[in-house]
Amino acid sequence: MSELPLQTLQNHIEKVFVGKTAVVQNALTTLLAEGHLLIEDVPGVGKTTLALALARAIGCTFQRIQFTSDMMPSDILGVSVLNTHTQNFEFRPGPIFHPVVLADELNRATPRTQSALLECMNERQVSMDGVTHPLPEPFFVLATQNPHEHHGTFPLPESQLDRFTMRLSIGYPDARHEKTILALGTNGADVRHLEACTNTAQMQRWIAAVKKLHVASTVDDYLLSLVEATRGDRLAAGRASARLYAGPRSCPSG
Repeated sequence: MSELPLQTLQNHIEKVFVGKTAVVQNALTTLLAEGHLLIEDVPGVGKTTLALALARAIGCTFQRIQFTSDMMPSDILGVSVLNTHTQNFEFRPGPIFHPVVLADELNRATPRTQSALLECMNERQVSMDGVTHPLPEPFFVLATQNPHEHHGTFPLPESQLDRFTMRLSIGYPDARHEKTILALGTNGADVRHLEACTNTAQMQRWIAAVKKLHVASTVDDYLLSLVEATRGDRLAAGRASARLYAGPRSCPSG
């Protein structure tokens, strides 16, 4: 498959994920930065469509994990089972072993299960019975949670929220784009049949190119000044502009 501009990939995804150019750009930016995305929005605005369209466009496998309160870490990571023929334990990978994973309603899982996923996101590997199993490359998690429904949920603490590179909402489409969505149909056939326009090898080359980008010292100074600005009023009695101040992990190299 020949090289193609990144804009072509974005346009290809927007054939089925209509009217949300900024959301597609932010998702691709997060992927190229080797980060993960948290989408906070109501059901039915296209979160699954976005994740599946991205996976289909880059020609990789996709897995949707519906989180519930009774889900265990092994339901995500996998399990070791006894092979009765060899009398050895063999690892059976869980649904996390896919390049694109949709962690749907992550806040409905218990903290223990949430931590298992977030550790995979951070370490990009699964350790089971003393053996390390690397996750695919690229590896991109899109997690979702409904910000308006909190019954039976386990809110993610700040120490886990900052494992996501970006948090955003999709929002409802405008009337013009909603008519296009209506014409495409609601059974999801369009996204399921979306052909790949690139592959994971190309994605890895783009990710490698991002790492080589030169950032001028003046840009670093500007970013650090934004981080420091969140702490600027902590000496001002009785008021604060931020609930929590940005820490070193928020810095560009953190």
